[in-house]
Amino acid sequence: MIRRLGTGLAVLWAAATASYLALLLAPGDTVDILVGDGPDTPEIRARITAEWGLDRPEAVQYLSYLWRLLHGDLGRSYQLQRGVGEILATQVGPTVQLTFAAAALGVALAGIIAVATAGRGRWARGVASAAELVAVSVPPFLIGIVLLAVFSFTLGWFPVSGADGPAALVLPALALGLPIAGVLGQVLRGGLERAIEQPFAVTARARGLTERALVARHAVRHALIPAVTLAGWFTGTLLGGAVITEVLFGRPGLGRVAMEAVTGRDLPVVMAVVLLSAVVYVTISTLLDLAYHVIDPRIGG
Repeated sequence: MIRRLGTGLAVLWAAATASYLALLLAPGDTVDILVGDGPDTPEIRARITAEWGLDRPEAVQYLSYLWRLLHGDLGRSYQLQRGVGEILATQVGPTVQLTFAAAALGVALAGIIAVATAGRGRWARGVASAAELVAVSVPPFLIGIVLLAVFSFTLGWFPVSGADGPAALVLPALALGLPIAGVLGQVLRGGLERAIEQPFAVTARARGLTERALVARHAVRHALIPAVTLAGWFTGTLLGGAVITEVLFGRPGLGRVAMEAVTGRDLPVVMAVVLLSAVVYVTISTLLDLAYHVIDPRIGG
């Protein structure tokens, strides 16, 4: 775990350094880049120079930047005239809500379908595989458009946009969670079918265990390792898909903030979103390493 934490810290340092280098290597004057499309006055320029230490050697600027990050100082948006940490703090709640709902929905659908079809007839597995292939192949934004057209515009069951109440969360979570369910379902069913062919499964059947009980009690645990490995992949999928999904469904959140920051050239906000994404990814990866040991204590050591 110490080695894994050290690796995670190295990844975060690399992400912070890459963000800083992107600022330095961007064409044009650094002050102009940080001002972006915001108000441009001598006072603001002086403040940027002082905050970023642009009147000092580059090595000192870089170390000062890392020092501020270690103390939770993500800088200031000179377009919005607010601290970047404050901006992200007001928007992180809706994004966390959406990503957790999408992840829970994707995992639940994948688990139900995989357990219901593993070891079953060719027809059941064929239908499930076809549905999973469609879910994986269709981009989340297109799934979202179809869901809006059917359930919002035609049937009127769910709101078109916004984040008011649980009903407004259903369609965005479906659009973001269905591709995850498609990939995870395929992997989980394959792991289950391999598990029920192992010697322990023969012993369990000899003791009178039914096929469904065998899958639910024993095979799932053996099939979880490859499925858990994919959790790292769908963390990136959720972070990337949240940007488009939040814009499509008119939801507040970090994705929408990132999109507006990119289009408005608000580089301090863009850098902070990149760092926050790296923190989330490293945290999830570390938790997955712990999960491997819980699922199968024979791993690692």
